[in-house]
Amino acid sequence: AVVSTQSTGGRDGTNEGPRRIKQLAENTKYFRRELQKRGYIIYGELTSPVVPLLLFRISSICGFAKEALARGVAPVIVGFPATPILGSRVRFCMSASHTREHLDRILEVLEELEPFLSMKLSKRHRQK
Repeated sequence: AVVSTQSTGGRDGTNEGPRRIKQLAENTKYFRRELQKRGYIIYGELTSPVVPLLLFRISSICGFAKEALARGVAPVIVGFPATPILGSRVRFCMSASHTREHLDRILEVLEELEPFLSMKLSKRHRQK
């Protein structure tokens, strides 16, 4: 724990810890902003690196998991009874190791699957 604290605080003689914290924050902000901009409904704090995207229907979670995995994205899906019956979701866990290309690929996969799973339900943020 001491080594971890020294690293993240930059007291280990490098700037690796602070750089990774900054990158994680940037990845989180970018991914959340892009999801909202595209019309997806997400939960959680704006700064949280765990990004739950609502799928709502139980029938969507298995299809999403199978199709996303076939496209190289390994999703974490959560449904009833861990969520309300209409609260099925996929959780994306951001990392400082993700590149912008990784995040854009996930967004691309979501756009490919959206016509089949009707995941864009937000009327508030959707682009015209």
